[in-house]
Amino acid sequence: MSRFLLVVPPLTGHVNPTVGLARELVARGHEVAWTGTESALRPLLGPDATVFGTGTRAFRAQGGHGLAAVRSLWEGFIVPYARFTAKALDAAVREYRPDALLVDQHTPAGALVAHRHRLPWGTLAPGAMELGRPFRGLPLVEQWMTGLLQGLWRRAGLPEEEYLDPRFSPALVLAFTGPALTGPALTGAEPTGAEALPAQYALVGPVLADRPADPAFPWELLAPDRRRVLVTMGTLSGELGADFLARAARALESAGPGVQAVFAAPGELLPALPAGAVAVDRAPLLELMRRGALDAVLCHGGMNTVGEALVHGLPLVTAPIRHDQPIVAAQVGAAGAGLRVPFARVTPDHLGAALRGVLEEPGYRAAAARVGAELLAGGGAVTAADRVEALVATGALRAKPLVNPLV
Repeated sequence: MSRFLLVVPPLTGHVNPTVGLARELVARGHEVAWTGTESALRPLLGPDATVFGTGTRAFRAQGGHGLAAVRSLWEGFIVPYARFTAKALDAAVREYRPDALLVDQHTPAGALVAHRHRLPWGTLAPGAMELGRPFRGLPLVEQWMTGLLQGLWRRAGLPEEEYLDPRFSPALVLAFTGPALTGPALTGAEPTGAEALPAQYALVGPVLADRPADPAFPWELLAPDRRRVLVTMGTLSGELGADFLARAARALESAGPGVQAVFAAPGELLPALPAGAVAVDRAPLLELMRRGALDAVLCHGGMNTVGEALVHGLPLVTAPIRHDQPIVAAQVGAAGAGLRVPFARVTPDHLGAALRGVLEEPGYRAAAARVGAELLAGGGAVTAADRVEALVATGALRAKPLVNPLV
């Protein structure tokens, strides 16, 4: 039996995939705990999860597009969150005494704590962007990101000669996706197959597990004789979210009475909806897909939503906003499993045509099923747990921990 400590940020898309992995590890007789912002994690993990809280504070809202969004993410969240949680993470390791840590790439302080305590650690890669070198053509951007990480390393008091990039464990990089959705993000060049990845990379595909936080849903409102389209844009749509949802509503209105819209979005963002539409603040996405209640998905191109839709054979229309979403959306289009539209500029007519295309052209559904089968072949929670167990079996470090200058 081993103890695993998962270090995750207070972001739903980063936490949800860890639930299935944790269940698999517990089923094998291991102990699992999380550390992070408890007020955000507890609703996602349920009342029985062991959570070592790191405290709560407000962080700057993410915004912008392209490189502006990358800067917002790093300077507004990743770096200040690492600084804010450093002491609490160290205390959690000393109290829980894990055999290994599993550290989300957006919480680099977890890797620094693992290094200080000479514990094996694996990387949890939340998306396509941080799996490789998407900015290899922009060396100044890479240097800037490296400088931020080196600053965190120095602040933690770790030996400079031992520096390694805390986003990439040398023992395990675990990603809940597959080559079909990452492509050039892995190398910055041509799409790369799994056989070309370093040995420590494990692309296991989506982890499909019921989530404690899944809400109730008005199943009785679904019309069995209509094709149903789920509209969900995640948490990054910002102030443009309401405008996009209004355009989506008009696009689905034009689809006619044979199509039913299912909107999952905060009520204050929703416009006047098409006749017969279902609207909820949050939807149990996996349950909707498992029950065959959907025929297509309109989303932001987030890795989790896209992967889950594809393994259920659902074609997509993606409107990527920022970060790795354009990468994932491009791969969906390249695989023939869906269409991509511009989030900020797509017109209702263009969006309506894209939705009709994925609903009416059987090639999109066939491609979605094919890509979904490829993702499932990654092994999901079972393969992920195998790799995590191997991390402890082969990578345990028992040298004397380093002195922590922050305590």
